[in-house]
Amino acid sequence: MAKDKYIVQVELGKPSKDGKPSIGPVYRSIFAKDGFPAPIPGLDSCWDIFRLSVDKYPDNRMLGRREIVDGKPGKYLWMTYREVYNVVVNVGNSIRSCGIEQGGRCGIYGANSPEWVISMEACNAHGLYCIPLYDTLGAGAIEFIICHAEVTLAFVEEKKISELLKTFPGAASYLKTIVSFGKANSQQKEEAEKYGVTMHSWDEFLALGSNKHFELPVKQKSDICTIMYTSGTTGDPKGVMISNNSIVTLIAGVKCLLGSVNESLTANDVYLSYLPLAHIFDRVIEECFINHGASIGFWRGDVKLLTEDIAELKPTIFCAVPRVLERIYSGLQQKISAGGFIKQTMFNFSYSLKLRNMRKGLKHVDAAPICDKVVFSKIKQGLGGNVRIILSGAAPLASHVEEYLRTVTGSYVLQGYGLTETCAGTFVSIPDKLNMLGTVGPPVPNVDVCLESVPEMGYDALSSKPRGEVCVRGDTLFSGYYKREDLTKEVFVDGWFHTGDVGEWQADGSLKIIDRKKNIFKLSQGEYVAVENLENVYGLVAAIDSIWVYGNSFESCLVAVINPSKHALEEWAELNGESGDLETLCENPRVKRYFIGELARIGKEKKLKGFEFIKAVHLDPVAFDLERGLITPTFKIKRPQMLKYYQNAIDDMYKNLK
Repeated sequence: MAKDKYIVQVELGKPSKDGKPSIGPVYRSIFAKDGFPAPIPGLDSCWDIFRLSVDKYPDNRMLGRREIVDGKPGKYLWMTYREVYNVVVNVGNSIRSCGIEQGGRCGIYGANSPEWVISMEACNAHGLYCIPLYDTLGAGAIEFIICHAEVTLAFVEEKKISELLKTFPGAASYLKTIVSFGKANSQQKEEAEKYGVTMHSWDEFLALGSNKHFELPVKQKSDICTIMYTSGTTGDPKGVMISNNSIVTLIAGVKCLLGSVNESLTANDVYLSYLPLAHIFDRVIEECFINHGASIGFWRGDVKLLTEDIAELKPTIFCAVPRVLERIYSGLQQKISAGGFIKQTMFNFSYSLKLRNMRKGLKHVDAAPICDKVVFSKIKQGLGGNVRIILSGAAPLASHVEEYLRTVTGSYVLQGYGLTETCAGTFVSIPDKLNMLGTVGPPVPNVDVCLESVPEMGYDALSSKPRGEVCVRGDTLFSGYYKREDLTKEVFVDGWFHTGDVGEWQADGSLKIIDRKKNIFKLSQGEYVAVENLENVYGLVAAIDSIWVYGNSFESCLVAVINPSKHALEEWAELNGESGDLETLCENPRVKRYFIGELARIGKEKKLKGFEFIKAVHLDPVAFDLERGLITPTFKIKRPQMLKYYQNAIDDMYKNLK
């Protein structure tokens, strides 16, 4: 590892001692080799981020939403930084006039909108804890969060009011005020009053504080600014306490990183806000934009209309989760295969040429400029024409999708990695480094990182191919789980946060996430199976949209539930003389044999062990979804829920194998 390019070693590794696993060397970003970036002067809290930008860029466009004229979407209408500030001051005074003091809890429930950010900034101004209430967690979790965090006032999107009212009477023991982002009808107000809760429309609430003035309290770096509840794949949501210091440290790190690769943010940057602000990923990106006086435009809340919003807004930075990028990828694939022989040939030639040159080390702008102009420019226009960075986070992005988008979009495609507990960005790949494909890049320049061996899974952090649990240390880390000291102690050991993810250092200092520490079980013959790794391998089969692999210690082999790709399955059926709709095809034994064959093919290619091969499959035409509680809002599989839901299919597969 001596010739590392993007990381420097700051501490030696430690052998195992007293039953504790060995720990690999501690590394940090090459951009922090002389120390972490200094804090930005005057930036001590999230409120400072916004306040300083209002002073510096009062007339810049800050928050925008599309105007709707005669039911049709028109242009983006913008509020400037000064205009937003005036409303924020008003909202802050209204909150305080409800008797809520510094350290009080305000919930925010609803899709991203200007009001969401305004409410968040009002919390920042008065030192209140901002508690996002997840759009996708359902009433049970919302009631849990309101009661657990002791939320006294909740801002809510108009169409979510009825959802919020379902949390009564339980939530009403804490919640005293509801503020709609729009209107509030008399029926809803009466319903709330039954439980002793006052409800205001947005305008009514603004009137409460319009002629009042409350002094802003002094805010410390160590103060908590938000408690973000992570959906978790098991048990109750955990409240991750994030301090002002975590966010301002992260911003200094991002600034240093982007400056080091000549991609600094500027006041001219434009961001499309559609990933949930209730998640740390979007929250910190928007804080970075606000810090630079840049513009944030909101989507209309419908994934089918996302591309129209992109075309109208013309963002410069596009953040996405793999699910969105996979949709873009398959949409492009379909368009190209429907484009006729000449178009296809031109595309394939251009693609091969550009990729070959990028592999030789050419920058994406220099690899095939004529092809960019003639062939790929339409794809760039499809993302508005101005996107220079596409950032993927929240889950691993498949390498073939990443490579494809790097080649055809005319933008950098970067993959990042982080958790709510690490304040999002902990690793991010470096622009124009094609050899970082499939990795999450090196650490950002404000954390130290080491790997800890996981002997029971055969991962050794001190071997020539260092692998182990990713551990992070630094000021961006969270301040603990709210009211759960026990869980905090489990993951925080000697100042190191244990992520639960297993990583492997690459020669250039980037990291590859290869497994999840807890997703491991034994088969009846005593063999350990690291299931996440297998799902990543089997997910490479083009005909598979999603796969869940299952086994337990009473069975000697593995089975899987698959969401097949509709497009691929219909193509296969046509070629193989099988008919019927998607549901019929999913039941067809011949189709199942085809999938088992495809899994075996990739298993052999990737040299999997015999017991890691899938012996039976169940095909579900309906994608694993939030509605059935099978995945988290960031599309991670909830294994206990999957088992419960597919128990009969699992039993049948094992019965038929005997």
